[in-house]
Amino acid sequence: MRFSLRGALGAACPVLLGSFLVVGAAALPASAQTYQDTALIGSAVSDSTFGGSGIGAQDDNGVIKLTGSGVTWSLHGYVPVGVSLSGNTISFSGPIVQAPNPIVADATDKNGNAEALEIPISLLPHYILLQGTTYTLVSLSGLTGSNASGDVKFNATSSESGDTLSFAESNLPAGLSSGSPALSPSGGTAAPGTYNGVVVTATDADGAALKGTFSLTVEANPVSNRYGDEVNRYGNGFDVFRQHQAPGTIIAGWTAAQGDPATHFLQSSGTHTGALRFEYAPQGSGTGLCVSDPGGGWSADPLRDGLVLARCNTGPWQQFVPQSNGTLKNVATGLYVNPGGAGAQLRGGSSATTWGGSSYTWRDSSGLPG
Repeated sequence: MRFSLRGALGAACPVLLGSFLVVGAAALPASAQTYQDTALIGSAVSDSTFGGSGIGAQDDNGVIKLTGSGVTWSLHGYVPVGVSLSGNTISFSGPIVQAPNPIVADATDKNGNAEALEIPISLLPHYILLQGTTYTLVSLSGLTGSNASGDVKFNATSSESGDTLSFAESNLPAGLSSGSPALSPSGGTAAPGTYNGVVVTATDADGAALKGTFSLTVEANPVSNRYGDEVNRYGNGFDVFRQHQAPGTIIAGWTAAQGDPATHFLQSSGTHTGALRFEYAPQGSGTGLCVSDPGGGWSADPLRDGLVLARCNTGPWQQFVPQSNGTLKNVATGLYVNPGGAGAQLRGGSSATTWGGSSYTWRDSSGLPG
């Protein structure tokens, strides 16, 4: 839709998750079937242990020697010109520098866990030394994951108060991308199943890092290749208000067109007999958000039983059964999808409109007007 609707808000709302059969311990084999991920569930994170010991720093005849076993060293962040690291030795090849900032050296074990040293320094001509004898050792602990609204959100604690933490996931199933601070199914195409040995790495601003492993369960729905829109006899189809890709965005009736991404959807078969589901897919790319009648369950929905976007799942709220007269009946509410005229939010009604606007026909994208 290309204009503002009076009183209509594309607000973000809590996700409504329907029931879903979680696949067992073994992941499903890859196949030609494509999927749209709907939710992720992570097990408890098993933290690894830093494999180094004796981490520290000391002056040594114009250079700084880094101490510790079981680690390799690297400099992190800003490094003054002329300061360099070779093995475990930090040296300086420049002129005097007044009040240089501390440098950070990271000690990384063979598994990728790291502790960081914040080292106050003095820089004299071709000479580097500790500024005093105090340095700060930075480490991470308490790496955890929690499940909320289909996401897996991670947290950890840095010994350096105020440091920013970032998270990255690896060994993910094909079709999922890493996210920080949460791993989200949005846009994911991984096959449903449970995947063991997924790795999450927490890193703080100094480069201290802690890894953990967990099992990840992917909930996903098969994706149909049907790309287009449900259009009534007046040419109005499902339309995402302002193309806003967020749960709670209203679905209005508006002219369906190839050139209007707000009217682009993927149609797939539901899990209920004869039902269809409609995923918002501008330019044919699925967003993981589906048309839903939340049955008055969302306070931000302008109309009771008004149609909105919700995170795609297999619940009955997102499934619509085509009737013999072309109407669409929601599985959860038993209500018909009714328009209120061009530009108005679609909503469920106990009966179809008398003027025929509730009779819909699926049109593939190629059959929509340009």
